[in-house]
Amino acid sequence: MVGAVLRAGMVLVTGWLAVLFCAGVVQAAPAGPDGPTQTAYLAEQLRKNPVYISDQIPREVPRSTAPAFAAEAERLGVPTYVMVLPHTSYSAEASGLLAGVHDRLGRKGLYIAVSDTGLDAVQTFGVSVPGAADASTATLYELPYDATAREVLRHFVDVLTSGQAHQRAEEARAQYSDTDDEPPGLHTDDTERENQSFVTGIAVTGIPLTALLITVYALQRRRVRRAAAAGGSVAVPGARGGQKGKGAGGKKAAGGKKGRAGQQTGGPGPFPRARLLPLLVGAGVLGWLVAVTASQVFDDTTSGDGSRPTAADMRARIDRVADGLRRNPLYLDPESPSALDTAERAHLRKRLRALDVPVVIAAVSSSIDDESGGSKDLLAKALHERLHHKVLIVFADPSSGRIELVNYGTRVDQMYLIDRPRNLDYTSSADPELGPRLDQLLTYLSKSPPAKTANEPYDPPPAPDPVEEKALPGLFTGDYEPGLLIGTFAAGLVFGLVAAACALVRRIARRRRPAADGPGGAAAPEAPEQPSLSWLRRTARQDLDALTAALEPAASLPEESRRRAWECLDAAALLIDGDSDGRIDADATPVGLACAIVLARAGRTAIDEPAAAQHVCHRNPLHGAARKRAQIRPDGGGRARSLPVCEACRATPTAVLRLRSSASAGRESYAPYPTLPGPLAALGDGAGIDQLTRDVREYFGVH
Repeated sequence: MVGAVLRAGMVLVTGWLAVLFCAGVVQAAPAGPDGPTQTAYLAEQLRKNPVYISDQIPREVPRSTAPAFAAEAERLGVPTYVMVLPHTSYSAEASGLLAGVHDRLGRKGLYIAVSDTGLDAVQTFGVSVPGAADASTATLYELPYDATAREVLRHFVDVLTSGQAHQRAEEARAQYSDTDDEPPGLHTDDTERENQSFVTGIAVTGIPLTALLITVYALQRRRVRRAAAAGGSVAVPGARGGQKGKGAGGKKAAGGKKGRAGQQTGGPGPFPRARLLPLLVGAGVLGWLVAVTASQVFDDTTSGDGSRPTAADMRARIDRVADGLRRNPLYLDPESPSALDTAERAHLRKRLRALDVPVVIAAVSSSIDDESGGSKDLLAKALHERLHHKVLIVFADPSSGRIELVNYGTRVDQMYLIDRPRNLDYTSSADPELGPRLDQLLTYLSKSPPAKTANEPYDPPPAPDPVEEKALPGLFTGDYEPGLLIGTFAAGLVFGLVAAACALVRRIARRRRPAADGPGGAAAPEAPEQPSLSWLRRTARQDLDALTAALEPAASLPEESRRRAWECLDAAALLIDGDSDGRIDADATPVGLACAIVLARAGRTAIDEPAAAQHVCHRNPLHGAARKRAQIRPDGGGRARSLPVCEACRATPTAVLRLRSSASAGRESYAPYPTLPGPLAALGDGAGIDQLTRDVREYFGVH
């Protein structure tokens, strides 16, 4: 009894093993003479390696990059199977293809379908991968159109392992699903490089030239101001012209000064070349720095993720198709869904073998990413070189239905085929049914009269080099030169706008200056302790212009204030405009210029604040009106005296005003103003403004 049970058990075990073995053989074996189906072929490839990359897209996704895809898949921590196929390999939903491949492979895991256009499908079979669907959605929306297959898989893995797949999917869907906006591109293409070159050209000339023009303009404006300070005009009312004329005569008689109005210049002249040369050099250096910076910012030299196909990648599909055609005149691409059923395949093979001329049919797709760059002529040439015999090669694209012929050495009358009825239409995809059209083509070939000579096609031009194809043009090529020209015009435009704005600001400032510079409405006037000659000339011109402008509309002034203001203006003109030409004399002394400034400011005080116009600060008359008096003890000892001081000097006495003895004296010749000759020295003893104007008139012999 026990023996019978053991024998029965052995029979059952043997039977089950036989069934399993047969099933495995059936699953792994090709599907008859037609070769494996698409799902069976892909399942067999994934059985060998969990990452399968098609050999039809080596320019975009080389097969040699499979280890990089595998490294990304390993980060997920679950069995992962990745297929990278052309988008034409998915006849319907990619998820259906993944299900069929899983059924054939029979292994649990995460199945991912990637194409040259992005992430097509993600499916889990027998494993739990939370967030896989959300990660797929986030990848779909977050990546731009130019993301490569490897970048797509990397992004999917990053999102899935981040723990925020659902949140990112919702945010990406909300941001991009209802708008036409797309994420910014990842890679620089030829169009963007042209834009970069154009912008670089504008910057290389525009920035340095703008800086040069504005710098020269600013320096020239400073030279104009200095020239004006050295010989600017003084506006003196003509109502006092007679008195001023006497002053001029008296000045010449008493002081013996020369009237050299002819030595005044109307402007500073052209910009010195000696100063322009270093500015030009600086602009050139700035342009070079801009160019170097641009080359560092726009540093991309290639487009894409850096993948480059090897020679084996570029010949893999050709070797596969040529090997299939050696064994069978009808070759169907196993990576693509078949456009022919079993009966059509058998019928076409039978007819191919019955033809008098060698004809082969290759049902393969073409794209710009294949080894031939989408050229059927190049593919035909490569296949002919491997087949080593005369043959008429018929290409039938399973995705588009397009049929093309390339004849290598057979005596088939090409004109006969061209003159056939157009219902064949083997040059386009007007009829989507590929089988009947191929059968009609073989009928025409069987009836075609033999040609007198064998046909040999012209050698097609070579396909673009896959490395050079991804290389970007140089940054300083293409639209760089037009950018240089536009940058020059842009610099001129910017400079014009800046110059116009500065002119407008100066005009507004000049209009507001008389009202703002008055003693009653502004802070203490500028009063250096040791003023330079250029400062004295510039300030004298400005203060006298301001006093003149204030006197013209002041018709309602009290008589005393009007008298004092006019006397201050006339006395100042005697000091610095002895030639009566409306300009500051070229030989005006520092003492005379300082005294003119004091008088001009005192005249303004007489207009704006009459009660404070009688005295000025004895320590530095440039401080303006003295509203207080202080007991001052002389430096050499003696009794203290009451002297006028300004508010600042009453709180903290400042240094005494020091001036040069003459315009030609050096910087070391500064001396306290009370020790220098001239009417200004009287202010050191506390003299008032009225006394100062009388002293000036007496000094020049004017009564």
